[in-house]
Amino acid sequence: MKTESNTNQITALYCRLSQEDLRAGESLSIENQRLMLKEYADKNGFRNCQYYIDDGYSGTDNTRPEYVHMLSDVENGLVGTVIVKDQSRLGRDHLETDRLMELVFPAYDVRFIAVTDNVDSANGFNEMSGIKNLFNDMYARDCSKKIRAVQRAKGERGERVGTTTPYGYMKDENKHLIPNPETAPIVKRIFEMSAEGKGVRKICDILTAEEVLTPSAYGARKYGKQKTSSPYRWSLKTVREMLKNRIYCGDTVNFRTYTKSYKLKKTLKNEPENMLIFENTHEAIISRKLFDVVQKHYEGRKKSDKFGETDKYAGFLYCAECGSKLYLHRARTLDPKKNNYMCGGYQSRVTDCTAHYIREKVLDSIVLRYLRQVVSYARNKSDEFYAMAMANGEAEAKKQIKDNEKLRSEYETKISQLDNAIQLLFMDRSNGKITDERYDILSANFEKEQSEIKAKLSTLDSQLDKMKVREKRVREFINNAKQYTEIHRLTPEILKSFIGRIEVYEKVVKHSRTCGNRVEIYFTFSADKAIAIDRVITKNGDILIL
Repeated sequence: MKTESNTNQITALYCRLSQEDLRAGESLSIENQRLMLKEYADKNGFRNCQYYIDDGYSGTDNTRPEYVHMLSDVENGLVGTVIVKDQSRLGRDHLETDRLMELVFPAYDVRFIAVTDNVDSANGFNEMSGIKNLFNDMYARDCSKKIRAVQRAKGERGERVGTTTPYGYMKDENKHLIPNPETAPIVKRIFEMSAEGKGVRKICDILTAEEVLTPSAYGARKYGKQKTSSPYRWSLKTVREMLKNRIYCGDTVNFRTYTKSYKLKKTLKNEPENMLIFENTHEAIISRKLFDVVQKHYEGRKKSDKFGETDKYAGFLYCAECGSKLYLHRARTLDPKKNNYMCGGYQSRVTDCTAHYIREKVLDSIVLRYLRQVVSYARNKSDEFYAMAMANGEAEAKKQIKDNEKLRSEYETKISQLDNAIQLLFMDRSNGKITDERYDILSANFEKEQSEIKAKLSTLDSQLDKMKVREKRVREFINNAKQYTEIHRLTPEILKSFIGRIEVYEKVVKHSRTCGNRVEIYFTFSADKAIAIDRVITKNGDILIL
């Protein structure tokens, strides 16, 4: 082991300060670390000094750029001595730090010095060096735990836990999100183009052609960051992420991602049930209705075709026999009038279904004709429409209420009896009439039975809620109908407003040019497509389900 610096090799002066250190009250800034290490090197005759500085990096992050740079120089034989303020500056992952001090540095004949810890490999390491590394690791773990707890508490209160301001927004003096007058209109336009049926690629092409600054380029220009090489080239990923982000309709979604360990920096996508959603936390850029239209559209075919257009029926159109989606087929060489839909199960051979071939123009004619009819009915004769749409629902609800009242009384009586039984059982155990083991078995059985009955009660309540849902949807349908005096063409937004599902049957005579497909249209006020049909209008093989 060398006891003095080799003038032909680098004396590496490594400095690091993390955000965790600052929050914990770390007194030494990067500049102070630089001065301390320079003074030590000069005083002890170390030459050829070179700084390696990681400012704002956690000690558990082993991919720190200057840290990696320094280790690369070590492995290339360029470094003779490594000097740090203390061992924690080198890192807070005790396994990694021990590896460097006990294996890597000795292997490359590198002298290691931690000034304030009085550690100098030239004098040999003692057991306290390893213990100190372990304590540094424990400190990092504790800091991470505290920070995570704070972030968790903020997230559960509905406060945004992300630090980046989303494109389209800016922060006011109270750090609340407000629409950015420069970029919010662009966000709104992107959603409107998607709702009109334009695919992500088409939207990107339009924005690029109009030389609209990308979010990263806008940020660089606005805040003086490094300029991007392609300031107007919008990426598919950027637009897709924007179209899925509920923040634009005024909601805050926390805990989208997570990490498995404080040492693992890779973020993983959280399951929806582990996310927390808070509605109306800030001013929206787009309406919730517009957002829902776009999401409904993406439930179907998410990718645009090679023409940059998306299928307006995506998320609405299904095979009546196998339940698969129907997909649009078109090509540049074909007349648009020949665009057609076919069953996805048939195409992929995942089912034994048939083609269910139907021309787009034929489907448009059917849907548009009956949509106009129903919307006109709901708009001009609202009371009559409401009574018709609710007729079956009311009849079903009345019968359900009568049956449920009897069951509810029986269930509530049984729950009360079980409560009394559990109390008596507890008293018997307290008086020594039964053993603890017997008590545990009997009480567990009673509580299980009680839980099952409560679940049945919950089911009764949900059944009654269906009528309320149906009424809400009927009224929404009528309100939407009053907004459209005339429907000239079908768009994803119009379909979202009025139609829940469209099912296409196979032709009675396969491959026939004259025999039409039976088409069933389920409107949005039907809470469930499986409920009783209120009215069926049959014409030319088409069926309208109200």
